[in-house]
Amino acid sequence: MSAVNALSIFPLFDHFAVEQLESLAACISQVRFPAGAKVIQEGERSADAFVLVSGRIRVERETPYGVFQLALLEPGEIFGEVSFLDGDVRSVDTVCETESELFLINPMALRALADRDQKFELALYWALWRNLSIKLRKTNHRLTRFFSETGSTSDSAPTGIDEPTGSFQLDLATKRDLFQEQKLSNMEINFLTSLSQEKKYHPNEVLFREGDLGDSMYIVLDGKVRITKNIPGAGEEALAFMERGDYFGEMALIDDLPRSAEAKAHDKGAVVLRIPKEVVTGILDINKVSSLRLLRILCTLLAKRLREIDDKLVGWFILSGGQGGTLG
Repeated sequence: MSAVNALSIFPLFDHFAVEQLESLAACISQVRFPAGAKVIQEGERSADAFVLVSGRIRVERETPYGVFQLALLEPGEIFGEVSFLDGDVRSVDTVCETESELFLINPMALRALADRDQKFELALYWALWRNLSIKLRKTNHRLTRFFSETGSTSDSAPTGIDEPTGSFQLDLATKRDLFQEQKLSNMEINFLTSLSQEKKYHPNEVLFREGDLGDSMYIVLDGKVRITKNIPGAGEEALAFMERGDYFGEMALIDDLPRSAEAKAHDKGAVVLRIPKEVVTGILDINKVSSLRLLRILCTLLAKRLREIDDKLVGWFILSGGQGGTLG
């Protein structure tokens, strides 16, 4: 089967036009690895990305208590894209659990292609955004399973308050300044400035809960927002802290699944801009090219959060004395 035909059957690439798949295929080398082979090694500096065509691949990290398995990849998934996006060293090993066929995507060829063709770049970042969202959701679920397996407990943050925020209004210039800092296009700045809704939250006030349906994305204007997960028997675990210019809440918009974590204002409160789902859908329309900057920001943020949560899981595995290290 040709690379174009193989890619076309995977959901992550279903928005690519045929000519875009052909362009992507020109950046690809087809490679095979036997069971037990290491494709990516922690600590190495490389930016190759891969698509798993057949077989299964473990994502893992060596610890003083042995190997901790972070994920198990199935055909159609992209991996190695985090280092492609942020340029940092590899933070995990990827090991073939079975004989595996891969598409190796040359990062230099891919970047050159994206520089030449903005529509292709839009399709590429859409695929990366979808892939990272899926990974992060699975990692959040993995966190719950980890604590249920180990029986670990954690220090819980304050339970917070649920009183609704009072009326609050910002001038448009203050909102524009935030979006201008991110070097968005004038169209994006005007669109987001006029259609976003300012919200002020008290310390520990809940913005949304795990299990809620996603109807908006948020960006922090002032203060901090704590992304947490409630673990049965263990309490609240802080997954990430969002600061000025950070977006959050976008995952539930791309996959239409319930929220996989909770968002609360941190200990000094927060001011955020709420961007309704219909606005996000409009500005990230796959048929437009004006949203590229925002897509790049979202991909980079998700890559950072994935690294951070992986680090937390490995840290908790070590603290638990090596319990809960398999996916089962």
